[in-house]
This record gives sequence, structure tokens and C-alpha cells, in this order.
Amino acid sequence: MMKKTVLIGLITCGIVWNGMAQTKAPIGSLGQNDPKAKEVLDNVSKKFKSLKSVIANFMLKVEGANNSVTDSKKGAVYVKGTKYKVIMGDQEIISDNKTSWTYAKDVNEVTINNVDHSSSSMTPAKIFTNFYDKDFLYRLTGESTEKGKVLQNIELTPTDKSKTFFKVLVDVDKKTQTLARMKVFEKNGNKYTYEINSFQPNGAVSDDLFTFDAKKHPGVEVVDLR
Repeated sequence: MMKKTVLIGLITCGIVWNGMAQTKAPIGSLGQNDPKAKEVLDNVSKKFKSLKSVIANFMLKVEGANNSVTDSKKGAVYVKGTKYKVIMGDQEIISDNKTSWTYAKDVNEVTINNVDHSSSSMTPAKIFTNFYDKDFLYRLTGESTEKGKVLQNIELTPTDKSKTFFKVLVDVDKKTQTLARMKVFEKNGNKYTYEINSFQPNGAVSDDLFTFDAKKHPGVEVVDLR
């Protein structure tokens, strides 16, 4: 089972197609952010903030160093303001912005924690906010055309060099101004690709989706770490 920190990190660093035709832009000066990349990221943030809710289906591809391990998992994410629910395989991660629940269906166990509101803590909604201004250097490397979609390609480098990853590649759908794909490169050689297969803005999402009801899971083992 994929660890919660890895799953949340992939979704938030915050996000398929073949026939890529890419044009490269010159690399900007070290330590300076590209204003063109900022404009794209700001548009994604603005678009997300205008939505009442988001429902997205995604594919997560894991590649080990030297192609030692390759695995793919389908998942879904529901976001409403600061609340979210992620479903992937036998694992669910739920948060109402006060309490978080990590439910492992295969062993019928739920772990409960208080939500960490520190600036270093990442959630699915934060990928669509301007966290990138503080945590990353970024540049627009070009555009790619894939199955009729024009994607704007952005490279992000973490300012904190102690991070386990050293680079994140983000593709933004130019027309819809939404995240299409994200690839995370770890220092140990592992690569994680998160691809959006469908994106539904303002879908019907009830608040009770963002809490864990133990009564609906008879015999569930509760590990309360609050």
C-alpha cells in the first residue's frame, strides 16, 4: 500500500497522451522565476478558486530507479474548498480540514490525525494556490500538442534542497487552464507520474463525503493519533 505522505505529495506537488511535439525555451537565470510560467500557474490558481468543487479521475504511474519497478494505479479525488477525499485502490484519505482519516480497506483499519495546518503541509487544494511562489523556482519550457490539446510545460525546482525530490514537471491544459499531468523526480531515481483523465468542475459533492463514518464499516479497527 502506498504511504499517505507519498500519495498526498504526488497529488499536491499538486498533476497520457502520445504524439508530443515540443518546443524548448531558453533556461532563465538561476534563482529567478519565469514571469511567463507564473502567469500560467496564476491562471490555474484563479480558475480553481472560482470553482465550488472539483471531481477528478487520475492515473498514477510509479517507475523505480533504472526501471526496476513499474506500477500503475487508478484513483479519484474530490475537493470542496479545503476539504478533500482521495480514493486509490484499497486506500482512502479524507479530510474536513480539521481531522484526517486514512482508511485501509484491505485490513479494515482507519488512522485518525489532526490536520497539520503548517505552511509545509500540502493538501490537494494547495496545488491550485500560489504555494509555488514560496516553495519552488519555476520556468516555462515550451508547449506540447497531444491529441489536439495544447499543453503548457512548466519545470519546478524546490528551493529547499533537502526535499526527497529535485524536479517536478507540470503540464497545464492551455484552453481550460487546468492541471493535466505532473511528474515528480526523486533523488533516489524513482519517478511518479500523475495524469488527469477527467476533470469535472462544480460537480455535486456533499459535505458528508469528507468525514469517515465508522458505522458504515463494521468491525473497523480505529487508530486514533490525535
